Amino acid sequence: MRFLPLTAKDRESMLAAIGAKSIDDLYGAVPAAARPKGLLDLPKHQGEMEIFADFAAMANKNHSACKGPFFLGAGCYNHYVPAAVDAMMQRGEFLTAYTPYQPEISQGTLMVIFEFQSMIAALTGMDVANASMYDGATAVTEAALMAQRVTKRPNIRIRGALNPQYREVLDTYMRQHDCAIFTDGKADDQTACVIVQTPDFHGNPQALEAIRKECDESGAMLVVAVTEIVSLGLLPAPKEADIVAGEAQSIGVGMSYGGPHLGFFACKEKFIRQMPGRLCGQTVDADGKRGFVLTLVTREQHIRREKATSNICTNQGLMALAFTIHLSLLGESGLKHLARLNHERACTLADKLEKAGFNVENTNFFNEFVVQLKKPANDMVEKLTGKGIIAGLPLDGNRLLVTATEVTRESDMDALISGLKEVA
Repeated sequence: MRFLPLTAKDRESMLAAIGAKSIDDLYGAVPAAARPKGLLDLPKHQGEMEIFADFAAMANKNHSACKGPFFLGAGCYNHYVPAAVDAMMQRGEFLTAYTPYQPEISQGTLMVIFEFQSMIAALTGMDVANASMYDGATAVTEAALMAQRVTKRPNIRIRGALNPQYREVLDTYMRQHDCAIFTDGKADDQTACVIVQTPDFHGNPQALEAIRKECDESGAMLVVAVTEIVSLGLLPAPKEADIVAGEAQSIGVGMSYGGPHLGFFACKEKFIRQMPGRLCGQTVDADGKRGFVLTLVTREQHIRREKATSNICTNQGLMALAFTIHLSLLGESGLKHLARLNHERACTLADKLEKAGFNVENTNFFNEFVVQLKKPANDMVEKLTGKGIIAGLPLDGNRLLVTATEVTRESDMDALISGLKEVA
């Protein structure tokens, strides 16, 4: 009991207060198959050195992107992060004794957030951007909730191929709201927003003009989701949107086995009061020196709950810092060059696959596309994984989603094609 602050009686009292019979009732929403049965298969006790050795052995079972040819994308991308990013993140100006995601005082952290917001606004073509969010999926979902608040309408329409994980998060949030999510039909007077991802989940860049016109005619808002932010170094900024939200992991932030990542959120200025999260601004102090402050804070811990626009993460401070440093090092011309490298590597891979007899579905793409294999993609990917090649994401049937970035070498592409031929 010395490690448990609550007694059995305390827990029984709390369960009774919320109407639950047991602690297991609190996990009713988690599928039974996903819940552990009994204790984990771990030693009851060990010394520190033994524990470290055991965990190191477990970690070595992971196959990271640097261990061989890697073509998996689908919303989480393998890009090179310069060593300078990590070195600069550790500078004293950016460190604070206070938690870095709630920077009410730290001028270094506030400055970084201000610069991050400015960069996101410039990349997306929007007027304002917030201090960041958890990840792309929650950012896009928050955009849909914001559209409901602005339009006072319930329903959401999705155009094209939205990342299925984003769709799952959207479905989870909207279960608590009286609304419907449609994937067909035109926007009407009950449509809060139309969500379109570009490039979409299959790698196709989307034209926004027709959807913008549809939204204007129906009074709905246009939400543009971007999962590969490097694409904005080559593709036009989605200025047609009312809200642009998505994932910024590709710049400065490693894949990290799926997180933490960096959501971004930007919109037109007229909607700023309904924007979730927080906004940092630039000002001058009593001596006329440049300074930074929290300009807008909309979380329920700061204002009346009924007026709060979100209780999601204040911002991903450390990830936003990494992004800001990396993009500062790249600059405008560097980002464009990085984007061109990504597109060139993807084009080279697509050409090689076509010459090898595989059909590439996409007419246009940035650094990701769908290729038709000879056999079910699941089976072929599984076999290639055993050979140390992460071939991409299996879709339905024989279709495989593959990605190439600036770190993809021609030798990796040749290994993929040789492997596909061998297991076909």
